[in-house]
Amino acid sequence: MSALILFGGGGDLAMRMLLPSLYFLEHDGLLPEGLKIIGAARSEESADEYVAKVHDAVKAKAEADKAWDADSWARMKARLDYLAIDATSADSLKRLKAKVGDGEVTSFLAVSPSLYGRIVTAMKDAGLAERNCRIVLEKPVGRDLKSFLEIDDAVGHAFREDQVFRIDHYLGKETVQNLTALRFGNTIFEPLWNNLTIDHVQITIGETVGVGDRWPYYDEYGALRDMLQNHMLQLLCLVAMEPPSDLDPESLRNEKVKVLRSLRPITPEEAERVTVRGQYVAGVSEGKPAKSYEEERGQPSDTETFVAIRADIDNWRWAGVPFFMRTGKRLPEKRTEIVIQFKPVPHSIFDNDDGEAPANRMVIELQPEEDISLTVMNKRPGLDKRMQLQPITMSLSWGVDGKSDTPPRRRIAYERLLLDAMHGDSTLFVRRDEAEQAWKWVDEVADAWAESGLKPDEYVAGTWGPDSADMLMMRTGRDWNTTNA
Repeated sequence: MSALILFGGGGDLAMRMLLPSLYFLEHDGLLPEGLKIIGAARSEESADEYVAKVHDAVKAKAEADKAWDADSWARMKARLDYLAIDATSADSLKRLKAKVGDGEVTSFLAVSPSLYGRIVTAMKDAGLAERNCRIVLEKPVGRDLKSFLEIDDAVGHAFREDQVFRIDHYLGKETVQNLTALRFGNTIFEPLWNNLTIDHVQITIGETVGVGDRWPYYDEYGALRDMLQNHMLQLLCLVAMEPPSDLDPESLRNEKVKVLRSLRPITPEEAERVTVRGQYVAGVSEGKPAKSYEEERGQPSDTETFVAIRADIDNWRWAGVPFFMRTGKRLPEKRTEIVIQFKPVPHSIFDNDDGEAPANRMVIELQPEEDISLTVMNKRPGLDKRMQLQPITMSLSWGVDGKSDTPPRRRIAYERLLLDAMHGDSTLFVRRDEAEQAWKWVDEVADAWAESGLKPDEYVAGTWGPDSADMLMMRTGRDWNTTNA
């Protein structure tokens, strides 16, 4: 028998993401035969009570996606079990070990990373870290390189590296995976993917929500550590990495590490020129009044809720090509996108009434919809003596060939990642040295802020960050993408 243990099985992540993902995998017939799903948490409740809570959470999500099916739920229900335990106690975990037996075990730690060290030590003592066991770690692991190494050393003492799956759910998104296919499966793109034809790259992760009652966590991490250290740097790596020799997990992750090692350090002298810190003040978000971060926290704070950074990759492919990243809370819309801005033609032979024709642009959109579009120039219809150009945008995603009238169900990113973890495929997970390099670069940014005394600039809730974020681009003669704004 194989088993999936959800530590923190009654928590928000499990109920909102993990268990619905497992239901959809069950619905599609993708769960391994004989798999048992065991929720493990401190809450003293019966298995029947736990299953009832799972039913309500899963049904609400499945009905919203028009995918609720009584037979699928019946199959999943038969897999479910629950055990009230203290995950930091080896004696308590031995009861869990007795329940799962000697088959393959995948454990997902959907708990505070501050507990990881104590939990994995108890797992080792209880026999839950044997060679047929895997462990999935949810981010953030640590808040800097030092704390990451402390936690990961404890994990490494219990599990070998090939048993550890550090999850970043952005890597499970279909469009993110499609970026690899787009680059390395088509001869028309890869020869252009360099500093000869690309002017710059933009990566935006915008959130409309505020911090709210999550401020105790957020005040410790801020936007830099909460979003940029993991999600944004992972997206940057996938855009910038060299072609791997194959799709073996180590081949792909080797190339991502090379990108992170090539990131130019940000010094205190450069901090104000190439980085922006911001914090939202009261405004209007999604048509409703929004409090400032300090009002939500209850007292003043220097924590950034917005960050924008110019990153430079010092290698042959990307020398001279800036990568602009921005992320923040209380922005005008929930949007995640990668913009590949190509250079203009070296000499235009067209005399446009509208001025110089815009350069080609590729937009890889992850939220609110998943799409990849390419803007090219086309002749404007008409009988003008002078040929006029107009931009047209082509979608490179589903249905563009006319064979599909409706999009496929948008999968939860955790579906792909849970399935891969249970099968031992680490391609879409973060390797230890990869996380180390990311933390090292982010620590340098944080240290530069501290040494230079860079404070957050205010921005009104419901806007795209402080004016200094626009200046970050404007001083290079560029602008943030507003195509979908």
